[in-house]
Amino acid sequence: MQVLVRDNNIDQALRVLKKRLQREGVFREMKRRRSFEKPSEKRIREKAEAVRRARKLARKQAIREGLIAAPPKKPRLSAPKFPAPGQSPARTNGSPER
Repeated sequence: MQVLVRDNNIDQALRVLKKRLQREGVFREMKRRRSFEKPSEKRIREKAEAVRRARKLARKQAIREGLIAAPPKKPRLSAPKFPAPGQSPARTNGSPER
């Protein structure tokens, strides 16, 4: 896995690397391999993962078909908008200023 370091900003590159490793499941795999896993435990874990995947797939399919409502989208945080030079600031209550 390769991460580009821009402007010698190592902190940002580390953050990107950690996020990619998290997404790939490397940390989960390392934690799982720390100790021996009995074959019976492995079977139980794999069945639970399969059930989780099947439920997720069924939920997405039901949302696509319109059987259940999609979860509400999170509002995006945006930077505060300042008026351009020479323009008056936006009014919040809609009434004209006097």
